[in-house]
Amino acid sequence: MKNIKSQISIVFHLDKCIGCHTCSIACKNVWTDRKGAEYMWWNNVETKPGTGYPHKWEDQDAYKGGWEKKGDSVRLKGAGKAKGLKTLFHNTHLPTMDNYYEPWTYQYSKLLDAPEGDDQPTAEPISMITGEKITPKAGPNWDDDLGGSPEYARNDVNMKDLSPAEQETMFQLERMVMFYVPRICNHCLNPACVAACPSGAIYKRGEDGIVLVNQEVCRGWRMCVTACPYKKVYFNWHTGKSEKCILCYPRIETDQAPACMHSCVGRIRYLGVMLYDADRLEEMASCNEKDLQKKQLDIYLDPNDPEVIREAKECGIADSSIQAAQKSPVYKYVKEWGIALPLHPEFRTLPSLFYVPPLLPAMAQKNENDHYHTASSYLWEDMDNSRLPLQYLASLFSAGNTGTIRNVLKKLMSVRMHRRAVTVGDLDRNEVDKALLESGLTAEVADDIYRLTSLAKLRDRFVIPPAHREEAIEMLEETHERKGNTGFGFTKKPNRGL
Repeated sequence: MKNIKSQISIVFHLDKCIGCHTCSIACKNVWTDRKGAEYMWWNNVETKPGTGYPHKWEDQDAYKGGWEKKGDSVRLKGAGKAKGLKTLFHNTHLPTMDNYYEPWTYQYSKLLDAPEGDDQPTAEPISMITGEKITPKAGPNWDDDLGGSPEYARNDVNMKDLSPAEQETMFQLERMVMFYVPRICNHCLNPACVAACPSGAIYKRGEDGIVLVNQEVCRGWRMCVTACPYKKVYFNWHTGKSEKCILCYPRIETDQAPACMHSCVGRIRYLGVMLYDADRLEEMASCNEKDLQKKQLDIYLDPNDPEVIREAKECGIADSSIQAAQKSPVYKYVKEWGIALPLHPEFRTLPSLFYVPPLLPAMAQKNENDHYHTASSYLWEDMDNSRLPLQYLASLFSAGNTGTIRNVLKKLMSVRMHRRAVTVGDLDRNEVDKALLESGLTAEVADDIYRLTSLAKLRDRFVIPPAHREEAIEMLEETHERKGNTGFGFTKKPNRGL
C-alpha cells in the first residue's frame, strides 16, 4: 500500500506577474513588521536576470544549501551532525547582513523639529538595528527592473551556462529582457531545513505539509538557514530564533487565501492540494540530476483514480482533502497540463511551489534606418529564437534540461495561437491545429488553460480544504514526542507528520 500524504501546493504564473510587490508588502505588514524581523521578507519579488535576495542565494558553492547525491541516497551539503558540529560556532556558509541589507528608517524628527531656515530639512537614514546613521547600499528589491545591471543582472548565477555572446545579447537595448520571480518558502516534500535542525524545532505538518518552526523548541543554531537552498529561513536577531513563511496557516484553516496570494494584483497565484506517495521520496530525491524534474512529477498521484482514493482513505486522508485535490488548480498546471515547473529542482528538496515560465513577446531589433521591426519572419516565432535563451530558463526550472522548457513554451504558445484564432481570426486554422498537435494539446484543453489563466475566479484559484482540528492536535502531540528527524521525515504510520 502507498504511504499517501496530502500537500498544500502553489503555482505562480510568471507571465502575469507585474512586479508590483503588493504581495511582499502584505506579508510584511501581517507577519514581519516587528523588532528583529525588519530585514525579513518571507515573500519577495526578484527581477531576473538578477542576483536575488539574499545576494546570490542560488550559489550553493558558497552557501552549501540543499542536498547532494551520495550513492543511492542524499545527504545535506552544508549541515548534518558531523558538519554541524564542525561549524557550530563558526559557520562560514551563512549569509551575512551584507548579503541581505541593514534595514533602515529615517530620522523624521528632523523634519518636525528643524528650526525655520532657508533650506529644506531632510530626514537622514538611520539603522534600525544600531540606531546610527548609515548610507543604504542594498535592499530586497535593489535590482528591480535591471537596476544597476552590471552589479546585479550580469552576476546572476544562472548566466554561467550561457556563452559570452548570449550573455551580451541579453543586455543589448533592442533585445534586453527581464521578468519577475516572486518567492516564498517552498514547503518542500524533502525539506533540508527540517533535517538540519539539531533541536528538532522545524517540522512538516502531516495534515497539509506546511513547514513550521516551533519557537519554544528553537535554540537559534541557524543550521536551517544554511540548509535551506532558497534562503527562506531567517534568524531573528532580537529573539534569537529562526523564522520563516508559515503559508498563512491561520488564514488557510479559516478558508482564506494566504495574505500574499489574496492581495496579488496580477492574480498569478494558485493554491490547491496534491496527493503524493511519501514512500518514494528518497527514490525521487536521489535520482540523476537530469531526471529530477520529471521524477518529482511522478510522485504525485491522480486524485480521481479509485485505487488512489481508497488508499488515501486508508492512510487517514480526509474526504474533504481528497475532494480538494480533485479540484486543485495546481494539479492541473503541474500534472494534467505539464506547464508548471519547480524552481531549481537540482537542490533535491522537491519544492511544493511551481512556476509557469514566462512566454516573452516577439523579439524586435533596429534596422539600418533606426526603425524597429520584428526580428522574426513570423509573429509566432520558434522557441529557439526566443528573446530569453532557453538555457537560462532551464537553469532556473529544469536542472539545465532545455527540452523540458521548450515543450512548456510550445504549449503556452499554442494556447496563445489558438485563442487569437478564436478571438481575432487572423491565423490559419490549420497552422493553429498543427501547433496544438505538436505541443500535445487539444483545442478543449487549450480553452481550459486559458480560462484558468485569464478568467479564473477566487474559488477557482484557491481550493482550500477544511481544517481538521482533531488531526492537528494529534500531530502536535506526536511532534512533542519526536526525538529526531531523518530528512525524508515520515513514519510508516498513516497520516503522520515528521
